[in-house]
Order: sequence, then C-alpha cells, then structure tokens
Amino acid sequence: MSTVAPSSPARAVLASRNFSRYIGARFSTVLATEMQAVAVGWQVYELTRRPMSLGLVGLAQFLPSFALFLVVGQIIDRFPRKRVLLICYSAFACCFALLMLFTYRGIHSMFPIYLVLVLLGTVRSFHHPTAQSFLPQIVEERDFPTAVAWQSGLNQTANISGPAVGGVIYALTGGPLAVYFAAFLASLLAIVSIWPVQPAARPAPRREVNLRTLLAGIRFVWHEKVVLGAISLDLFAVLLGGAVALMPVYAKEILHTGPWGLGLLRSAPAIGAMLIAVGVAHRPLRRPGSTMMWGVVGFGIATIVFGFSRNLWLSMLALFFVGATDMLSILVRGPVVQLSTPDEMRGRVNAVNSLFVSASNEVGQFESGVTAQWFGTVPAVVVGGIGTLVIIALWARWFPELRRVKLNNYSGIPADEE
Repeated sequence: MSTVAPSSPARAVLASRNFSRYIGARFSTVLATEMQAVAVGWQVYELTRRPMSLGLVGLAQFLPSFALFLVVGQIIDRFPRKRVLLICYSAFACCFALLMLFTYRGIHSMFPIYLVLVLLGTVRSFHHPTAQSFLPQIVEERDFPTAVAWQSGLNQTANISGPAVGGVIYALTGGPLAVYFAAFLASLLAIVSIWPVQPAARPAPRREVNLRTLLAGIRFVWHEKVVLGAISLDLFAVLLGGAVALMPVYAKEILHTGPWGLGLLRSAPAIGAMLIAVGVAHRPLRRPGSTMMWGVVGFGIATIVFGFSRNLWLSMLALFFVGATDMLSILVRGPVVQLSTPDEMRGRVNAVNSLFVSASNEVGQFESGVTAQWFGTVPAVVVGGIGTLVIIALWARWFPELRRVKLNNYSGIPADEE
C-alpha cells in the first residue's frame, strides 16, 4: 500500500522520527529550565529583596560558559554528540535534585543556590552548542531552515508553558520545592526522548589538539562577516534590552502581582516568539536579512514600552512583541551559522555562538540587576531599550551585508584549520 507524501516541507520535517524525538527532548529540557528559572527568580528575590541578587543569578550561569567555551567546542567535535546530550540531560536532573534537597532542608543563604546555578551554567555551556551541532546530523540540509523554525516554535511553546506552570505550582504549593520536582521529572523525560535517536554517521576527527584548533571557531566567526554581524547584533541588542531579568521586581513591586503574575510575564515573550516561528515554518521569510534588522528595532521599542508600563496586560503585550521580534533574529541567525559551518567545526563555532548567546542573556541579566540597583528598575529597562536602537543603527552601517542575507542554498566559506 503506497503512502501519501507530506503535503509541505513543514510536515515533511515533522514526519522524521529522529527529528520529532529530538525536539521532544529539547521541549522537555526547555520546559524544565523555564520552570526552574521562575522558581529561582522568585525565591532569590524573596530571600534578598535586592535587584542585584537577580543580576548575580545571571552572572553565576554565564561564568562557566566563558571559562569553558574553547574546551566545549573541542569535546563536541571529538565525541559523539548524542552521548554528550545524554550526559547533559542527566546533569540537568542532578542540578534540579540538588535544588530540591537544599529547599527541603531550608535555605537561609544564597550560597547553595548560586552553587547550583554555576553547575547549571556549566551544563548549559555544553548543552546548547551540542544540540545546535546535533541537528544537522538528523535533518537534510534542504530542510534545515524549516527544522530550525519548528524547533524554535516548540522551544517557545515550552517557554510559554514552563513559566506559567512553574508560577502556578509555586503559588498553589507556597514554595519552589514542587516546581523543582516537576523540572526533575521533565529532565528525565528528555533522556527517554533522545535515547532512540540515530544521527547520521560522521567521520572520526583525526586532528591533534593545539592552540590553532582550539581557536579555529573564533577565527571562522571573525572571517565570516555575516556570521559575526548576526551573532554580535543579537549579543549587544539583548545585552542592553534585558527586561526579562527584572521581571520579579516588576511583578512584585511595580505591577503588584504574585508568582502567577511572574509566570504570565515570562510566558508572554514566548507566545509572540512561538507564533512567529510557526508562521515562518509554513511561510519562509522573503527578505530575512532586512526582516531581522527591523525585528531588532521592534525589540528595542517594545522593551521601552514595557519599561514604562504600570499595567499587567500592557506589560504582557509589550513582552509579546519583545519575544516576536527577537524570534525574527533567531530564525535568521540559526540557519546562517549552521549552514555556513562545516560539520567538523560545528562544535567549536557553536561554542562561540553559545558564548555570545549566554553573554547576551546572563550578562545582560547581571547588567540589568546592577543598573536597577544603582539607578532604579524603570530607568534600567528604558535606557536598555534605547541602547538597543543605537546598536541596530550602528550595525546597519558596519555590517551592510546583513540586509542582503538569504537562507536558500546558503553556503559558507571552507574551514581553515589545517
């Protein structure tokens, strides 16, 4: 009996068992980390009542990425990526179990939480570049932009449900313990999902480890100006416009809501991002480069609106557009980085890319916490949004090739490491 071919490239990608299991594992992991982030954010602010403490949450997770990114790239390129992912998912489960243990025994100091966050940052420094490097091994190159859009859409679904579920559980149980337990279960599900995935075989690397191979990812990004422009634009735009870091302060002190309100605020950007991702999966961007740059403009404007808002629903609407416009950048940057990079270098290049992403998120969270402590919460967010608009104006002048980026049949420069 003959089978009917999928009616569209979007459905064809989802028909792959390897891909569906892979995004199932990614969904579970993002769900777990988002639930944990809500619980940690509220727990930290309840214990300290200082925005600076929220900034240190970001810094604790960034430092391992900065310290390890050269080693991470080598490991991803030298060892089976599925094995690295399984170790990462197991390590996530251990971190959530530690948060459960510390909370159950009673936390009166920030040190145990910061210690676990450093461990989580270490795991994340391996997980993100490994997952990005693993995807091209289970998806055909012609389907890759569609696969990135579906992956981003499912991730954003987890970004929506994770904070909302975590906030509700926190509010109903009166504490973070049950949230950490739910995150622990989700990380176990990720292990089960990724276990049957069979990636395409790739030749074992034969190169020696030396300073030249360690720095190959940095050299590649520096010479590939489109890649450098795309990831550095995201770095500085999100670094300055990091309103997410101060959501616990907004929820408690400005919007006068509780953990459930914090969950809604954290879900709002993901709703906007998910809708954009699903739309692009069915209808690819016609002018991806210019769309990405206008998206950054919208990101800065939406951040400024959120900064001034005193109404929960207006704040959620502004954050909806923060997520939607940020997703436009992600959907262009992801395929450009992956398809321009030879497979034998993807680990090192993605380690550099992940360092940029981690710097934009976690260092941006630290920057937001510091500026909010010094100048106040609202000025910190508003000035950050204005800074994002300045950045896009500069990048439009310094990287004009970004406006001309196309994703169809994109091919990058060859590796130069021998």
